[in-house]
Order: sequence, then structure tokens, then C-alpha cells
Amino acid sequence: MSAPAPSTLNPAQMEAVHHLAGPCLVLAGAGSGKTRVITHKIARLLQVGMASKRIAAITFTNKAALEMRERARALVGPKAAKDLVISTFHSLGVRLLREDGGLLGLKPQFSILDADDVLGVLRDAGSCSDNKIARQWQWTISLWKNQGLNSSTALAAASNDEELLAAKVMRLYEERLIAYQAVDFDDLIGLPLKLLSTREEARSKWQKAFGHVLVDEYQDTNAVQYELLKALVGPADHPARVPFTAVGDDDQSIYGWRGATIENLKRLPEDFPDLKVIPLEQNYRSTGAILRAANAVIAGNPKLFEKKLWSDLGDGEPVRVIECDGEDHEAERAVAFIQGLRAQGASGGTDFAHFAILYRTNFQSKVLEHKLRAAQIPYKVSGGQSFFDKAEIKDLCAWLRLLVNQDDDPAFLRAATTPKRGIGHTTLGKLGEFSAQWKVSMFEALFAESLAAALGAKAIATLHEFGRAVNELEYKARSTVGHDDARALLMGWLTDIGYEQHLYDNEDSEKVAAARWNNVIDFVDWVSRRCGGEIRNEGGIVEETEKQSVLDVAQTISVILSLAERGEETDQVTLTTLHASKGLEWPHVMLAGVNEGILPFKSDGEDMTPERLEEERRLMYVGITRAQRTLVVSTLRRRKKGRDTVQGVPSRFIAEMKLSEAGSGEDPKERLKKLRAALAAKAAGA
Repeated sequence: MSAPAPSTLNPAQMEAVHHLAGPCLVLAGAGSGKTRVITHKIARLLQVGMASKRIAAITFTNKAALEMRERARALVGPKAAKDLVISTFHSLGVRLLREDGGLLGLKPQFSILDADDVLGVLRDAGSCSDNKIARQWQWTISLWKNQGLNSSTALAAASNDEELLAAKVMRLYEERLIAYQAVDFDDLIGLPLKLLSTREEARSKWQKAFGHVLVDEYQDTNAVQYELLKALVGPADHPARVPFTAVGDDDQSIYGWRGATIENLKRLPEDFPDLKVIPLEQNYRSTGAILRAANAVIAGNPKLFEKKLWSDLGDGEPVRVIECDGEDHEAERAVAFIQGLRAQGASGGTDFAHFAILYRTNFQSKVLEHKLRAAQIPYKVSGGQSFFDKAEIKDLCAWLRLLVNQDDDPAFLRAATTPKRGIGHTTLGKLGEFSAQWKVSMFEALFAESLAAALGAKAIATLHEFGRAVNELEYKARSTVGHDDARALLMGWLTDIGYEQHLYDNEDSEKVAAARWNNVIDFVDWVSRRCGGEIRNEGGIVEETEKQSVLDVAQTISVILSLAERGEETDQVTLTTLHASKGLEWPHVMLAGVNEGILPFKSDGEDMTPERLEEERRLMYVGITRAQRTLVVSTLRRRKKGRDTVQGVPSRFIAEMKLSEAGSGEDPKERLKKLRAALAAKAAGA
């Protein structure tokens, strides 16, 4: 429903697809078929003779890149699509650094640290055992990096003691990354920009490599990503500049809190005066009533570019506002909303998967989950933390990864320091320098005879002890088969490394530590079942397979993860935040808790700046435009605020939707009651 028929492009889409010569900004309104435009433009570039390897399409998520690649393959065929460069900004950054990072002093096998790895390095750099403080440093440093700052410029710009301390920690953090031959997620943008900005040979190489660059969700770019795009395509007055197409929507810019800036949209026509701006206004997703509400809300924001969504799908059901007594009542209404439409067989589909309940903050989901469970309605909380994303599980997986691939430096760094065993940052830094010099992995380097020239005897002894522990576990994992033996091996290993005590030592709350240890036990049981040849899915079905060794299971960990994901039930109501809902759509949507203080969100003592209000308004617009056929907006008469209950004030955005009282304010239950009364009266009259 969110794209036109395969045989046609509307006039605006056609114009965007055929503009190949210079810079182009496609203002793709919600549901206007932007991915279709990008894939058809790729096909057009191939049609005019551009080699597929010279076409780069950059997205923000792996999921979006996968979808774009699949749609491009379906359109142009697998052979033509094979060499297309369709990737995220970060994946493209990895490619640049793997090929040319040596110009910045990086070895090709540099390590990429995940968020938990970074947290550990920051705790060490700042001599801090408080995760909350370290996470604040992590957040601040990431934001600075996304703004193009390093420790020196951050130190100069620090405006208070907290920022001053964070900048000093950032300097120590940078030193450790260099020593470890490691980069973090933000470096995958910042370092390629540095590479292209400071090295003419790299800049010339990559500008020649691409004949056209397409950027999806352009409004979500941060300052560094925009500069990277400019470095890839060359300046506006450069005779050999690379044509590009930026696809985005200023009305859906909702990630300012993580560094994305709408200023990038303002700067495009300034930096590229011959920029062609093409708005896509025809919406293929939603009914006229839903789009009128969306257009009315977003009209309250100043416009960078004029755009107004319209649809030829008909007016549809009016958007409805319901008032609820409180969160429990709202959750009951949500259940009634789902059950009622399923009973009616509403247009757009009535599978559970056709429903979504969207909210501004994660804490709003708890009551909704309780009522959905009570009504036996299956649901999923989208965007929640995966079991395998939990720190304690990633710790164990680091060891398993190292058993399988001893060249995995990120796994080495994590396993060597979790739990702590006397291997400090100085030792790891010198080991990293040594491994880079001799072009070997850190694990291989720790057994090198010449390491004694770089490290003292005590440090080497500690490293050797760790190396022997890994080799011993690898030997046992190779020969240990079956459920009971695997469980005994893993539990014995956890005892040997003192992992349970590590959890209790690093958590302020014993309750939290116990919960994390229970997750570890679940993981051990999960691996053991697979060693025993038993795979149990969520529905309780047991499939018998051949018994495996612990090392076999470690080698197929990615397959195991996909099995776990595949076991999830698919016909479920979606509960998700408004931020996480962007890019998705459902036939029937309920926006929950649309009250002042929640949407727009405002913390106590916080000033609601015009810029913040505009972003919250865009968030409301995103929520409205997720709905295809039915939209219900719920507001609370009383709402919880901490442990207190306060009077609920309907969000200003409800009034801004300009819904007619007769068509929109009536509760569906009341309308059904009136309809039954009218039918009864008619029957009595007959």
C-alpha cells in the first residue's frame, strides 16, 4: 500500500528518478514511496551505462540497507545488483578504513568496540566504578564526536565542571583507542572524514570510485555525516564533483537528541546552489482524514520547504480522540479498540499484526502489556533489549568468539578484562602496539618471544595465564559433547573465572546482580540444550538433532541467534515508542498518553525551547502518519507522575489536528451504542 503500482511512477517521482546530472534533494513525505524512487533511480543510472560498483546508496540501518538491496535486486536483477554499494554510513566507513586506514596509522584488522566495550574502557580511563557516571561520559563523548569535536576542542568548549571532566576522560579514552588499535561506532564516521579531509590520495581515490551517491533519511544525518557526504562528492564548484541525491523529510526530523540536525537540510541549498528540490506529496499509505490531521499538526512548525501530503485513497474513517480516566482505563480502551475492529472485520486487515500502540516513553508500555496479557492478546514490545544484547551475555559470547577465532581482537579485549584479572590498560596498550607493529592479532602477540622487549615479566605472566585459560577452554570445548557435560564444563569455567562474584562486585543492587546471574544460567542452559541435540522453540515444540560439542555451538552462534529470532510469533500487536515507529506502518494505530508533559515531553524544571517543541511536534506527525486506515488518539484525565497522580491536560497537538467534534471526538463505544439504539427503535417501529 505504501508504493504505487509497479508499472507507474507519479510525475514527481519520475522527475526525481530522471534528474541525474547534479545535486538533488527529494523531499519525501511520509508514505510517498521514497524507497521506490531510490531503487528506480539506481535502475536509471544502470540504464544510462553507469557501472553498478560506482553507485552508492547509503542508509541508516542494516535493515533498511537489506530492504533496499532486495528491492533493487527485484527491479534490476541479481547480476546487475551484485556490485551495488548499498550500505549504512558506518559500513561504508569500515570499508574506507579497512582499505586506507593505514594512512591514519590503523592496521587493517583494527577492532571495532561495541557500546559495552566502550563503557569498560571509559570506566578504566576515568578510574570510575560507577556505571551511571561512565554512561554519561559515553553519551557526552558520542555527542561531541557527532558534532565533529575531539578532546582538545571539547576541552576548549567545556562550559562547566562536568564537561571539563568528560573532556579530560575523552583525551585518555582517545589514547587507549590508539594503543588498542581500536575504534568506536562514532569513529566509523569521524575517521573516514579525517581520512578524506587530510589525505589527497584517499580523497581522489574515493571521489573517482563513485559516479552517484544516494543518501536515504537525509534529515537524520548529523554534522559529521554531512561533512563526510561533502568529502565524498566534492565541493559544488569542483569540475569533477560527484552527483548525489539526498532523500529526506524535514517534517520527520526527530533524532536531535542523538546529534541529528535539521540544519543539514538548510545547508544543502547554500553549499550546492544548483540543488534541484523535488517534493513528493502524494501519500500511498493513509486515508484523507489521517493526512488532514497530520498536515494540520505540522503546519505549526516553520517550513524549510513547502510540502503538503494528499491521498487518493478516499477520506476513510475519521480520526478519533478518546478521553480516559487514567492509564488502566486507557489500556482497557486499547484492548477494546483491537477486539472491536477484529469483531467488525475492519478494512485494512484484522490480524493482530495489523495493530500498533505507540507512545512517547518506554514506561508507558507496562500497563498496556498487563491488560493485553489479561485479554490473551499476543504482543511484542518493539525496540526492547534483546537477550543477546545484555552485557553479561555479550561477556560470555566474547569468550566463545575467541575460542572460534583467536584473531578477534574486540573479543580478546572484552574477555581479557571481564572479569578483571590484573591486565590493565597500559599492558593492553603496549600489547596493541606490538601486535600492530608485527601485524598479528593480540592473542597471537601475547605468546611472541620478542614481547619481553615491550612488556615486563609480571605483565607477560598475567597475559600468559589468560592465554592458557583460553587455550584450555578451547581444548575442553572441542571434546565436550552432550547436555550434562556441556553444562558442567560451562559452570566450572564460570566458577574458575569468578564471574558470579564479578557481577555482584559491579552492581550496587544485589537484586540486579542476581537477575544478571539468572540470565547467565539461562544462557548456559540454552547452549547445553543445543549440545545435547535438543532445540526447543517458543511454542514448546522440540526438535531432536545430532549432539554437538561446545565448540560446534560456538561456531554456529550466529545461526543460533537467527533460530531464536525465527521462533518468535509473528501475529502480534506491536507496542513501540514513537521514535522506534519511524519508517513503519500499520492499518490500525492508537497513540497513547497524548498529554502535556508526555507529548510534548517535558521534565521538571526543563525549559521547552521553540526548537524542542518543533521536534516534539514532528514526533506527533510521525505517529499520525504511521496509520493506514484507523487512527485513535488517547488522552488521560489523570496521569501518573512518579508516585503521584496528577491532573492530565490534553496535548496541545490534539487541538492542532483541527478535528471536527462531530466526526472525530465521539468514542467508538458511544457510536456503537447509538447505532444499536437506532436499530432497536427502528425494529420497535416496524
